[in-house]
Amino acid sequence: MPDTPLIRLGTRRSPLAMAQAHEARARLCAAHGWDESAVELVPVVASGDRIQDRPLAEIGGKALWTRELDQWLMEDRIDAAVHSMKDVETLRPEEIAIAAILPRADKADRLLGADTIAAIPAGARVGTSAPRRAAQLLHARPDLEVVGIRGNVATRMGKLAAGEADATFLAAAGLDRLGEDDIGIRLDPAQWLPAPAQAAIGIECRSADTRVRDILAAIDDAPSHAEVAAERRLLEGLGGSCSSPIAALTLTQGDRIRLTAAIFSPDGKVRIGGESEFAAGDRIAPLELARDLLARAPAAVTEHFGYTS
Repeated sequence: MPDTPLIRLGTRRSPLAMAQAHEARARLCAAHGWDESAVELVPVVASGDRIQDRPLAEIGGKALWTRELDQWLMEDRIDAAVHSMKDVETLRPEEIAIAAILPRADKADRLLGADTIAAIPAGARVGTSAPRRAAQLLHARPDLEVVGIRGNVATRMGKLAAGEADATFLAAAGLDRLGEDDIGIRLDPAQWLPAPAQAAIGIECRSADTRVRDILAAIDDAPSHAEVAAERRLLEGLGGSCSSPIAALTLTQGDRIRLTAAIFSPDGKVRIGGESEFAAGDRIAPLELARDLLARAPAAVTEHFGYTS
């Protein structure tokens, strides 16, 4: 048993983030034959956890989930940072590398408050602060009202119980990691497309830190990493931000990936969808899909995306 930790993993303090960090530690210890004490978990309070009364797009976007961990990483206060990859900005500093993606969990959303989207009562209030969920919902059910709800799993479930909304959505992977696998109704991700990189846990480290990169390489799941890379490349091609309604699903078969994606107008009236199949690791095909989607989209959609080439 080491006298000092062999690696310090930074993580947000939320219950889900801590569960993900514990999973990362368990996988590291199993891969290297270490005792649990070899991996120190270092909790950090992220800006996104402190500010929960406004949408992310109004207060700084996805950087609110990574800012403090990035700073601690560059100050050598931690060796690596554990993230929900759907919350990580598309373009990252060159000094930081995505060193590992853990085996991906269930990509689906779960619906709380009704058995199906069609079964939600007419005129009901559905709580979500995610542009993708709001637009996809209004595309299917324009009669519903979207109300903003942010916060961790417990907070959102509490707001639903308090009557602030009649229904809401949560990621299946997050519920499963918290041991809440019996909550909500699973929505088929082929019909209700998830967020890009949903259900993926990523671990970042300093790009130049070869020792830590080698340690983390042992738990990198190549198929999951390829899927996340493709979805993030799609986001890059779209110029998508946390206020852009984007949905995407990758399916891996051998060394091939099928990427299905859709972009929306925020009110859900317009949906532009497309699909591409390509070899894992292909960095051009996701960009081409993104450009095809934008080329077919009207201004009501493209004005919410930042691609300018």
